[in-house]
Amino acid sequence: MSRRPPIAKTIPTLRRAVANLRSAGEQIALVPTMGALHDGHLTLVRQARKRAGKVVVSIFVNPTQFAPHEDFATYPRTLPDDVRALADVGVDLVWAPTPAIMYPDGFSTRIAPAGPALAGLEDKFRPHFFGGVATVVSKLFIQCQPDIAVFGEKDYQQLQVVTRMAADLDLPVKVVGIPTVREKDGLAMSSRNAYLSASERATAPTLHRVLSACAREIRAGTSIKSALKAATNEIAKAGFQVDYLEARHAATLAPVATLDEGPARLLVAARIGKTRLIDNIKV
Repeated sequence: MSRRPPIAKTIPTLRRAVANLRSAGEQIALVPTMGALHDGHLTLVRQARKRAGKVVVSIFVNPTQFAPHEDFATYPRTLPDDVRALADVGVDLVWAPTPAIMYPDGFSTRIAPAGPALAGLEDKFRPHFFGGVATVVSKLFIQCQPDIAVFGEKDYQQLQVVTRMAADLDLPVKVVGIPTVREKDGLAMSSRNAYLSASERATAPTLHRVLSACAREIRAGTSIKSALKAATNEIAKAGFQVDYLEARHAATLAPVATLDEGPARLLVAARIGKTRLIDNIKV
């Protein structure tokens, strides 16, 4: 039976645990999560293990990145199952604070990211989101003191925001992006996939299929504008409400009209039923 990792739930307990990990003289990798772990998360943990001797996983459903109409109250919380899964992949420490620990009475400091956080993608539809992400991730970096932090590329704009924030604030942590982990039919793994009905789940892989075809068309010489228009129409025809489908510079997230403007990334967000899915792919 795999060894259950210790769980820290207070700042003093966390600091003692991190100090003990540091005493071994090895690097520490952090994998920030909101729990409800699936194989995508566990892949991040495995990649973290390849890069550092000790691995810390945080599990915290962050209220500051949810708007009042979003799914904070219903977001799946499965800590016992998560800890069992993390034991199987050899995690050294779980940091599982409550909102009262992370945001105690009187908490009044927020980070307001710009740059990639104001690219007109997720921020256009969730204007509260990246301020909440930047604030909680900066706290996690300070609390856990990792040398490396591992994030998935599925949340591509988030990855760029966190990378920029760490650099701008001189935080001594290297942010590492790991390619999106997918189901066999191409659907990007996400905790929110559990919200999909059977028919919606059957339709959901359309996003990745259309993104892949769009990228091939652009590489073959079709104009980005024409390829995006056709792809948007196809996604909508499948039953999605498309929030955006954009071609952006892979580093800056600035819009690109041709591949001559630099490495490009296609990013999409669309709703099917009550579930909002995001995905992205390299062109």
